Amino acid sequence: MVRTIKAGLALTALAGAFLLQPSLYAQDSMKQDEMKHDQMQDDKAMHDVKAKTLETGKFHGKVHATSGRATVYQEADGKLILRLTNFKTSNGPDVHVILVATKDATDDANFLKDNTEKVELGKLKGNEGDQNYEIPAGTDLTKFRAVSIYCERFNANFGTAPLEKF
Repeated sequence: MVRTIKAGLALTALAGAFLLQPSLYAQDSMKQDEMKHDQMQDDKAMHDVKAKTLETGKFHGKVHATSGRATVYQEADGKLILRLTNFKTSNGPDVHVILVATKDATDDANFLKDNTEKVELGKLKGNEGDQNYEIPAGTDLTKFRAVSIYCERFNANFGTAPLEKF
């Protein structure tokens, strides 16, 4: 009798676990769908404001493998945004996104030592994935022709994207 009760309880617990699992999977799936939806909304917002593509370029890097695309958009209100897409680079301790007043920046040259002008856009938000940076008002894009992923601590250029008119 005790054996039958134990077996019955075990089967009930097992059945309950199977019945609960789909709802847990459904909750996880809903969370993933919400995150995807939020990301799509952010990307869609960029296009809903009728942002105009001004310039674009592909990243290259030798010392630190860097890939992806840098694109400058002008929003309807005139604000300039730099968007990195399909972006990937190495991790680093003090990595920044900068615009550089040069056509390109070689990966092994410390191009900032020779007083090349730059515009700081901020610390790198992540070493992988799409991300946006606001370009300060009044920045002359005819002068600043490249985007660099730059480590200040080691004075190292992780990668550069020369910009060309779209």
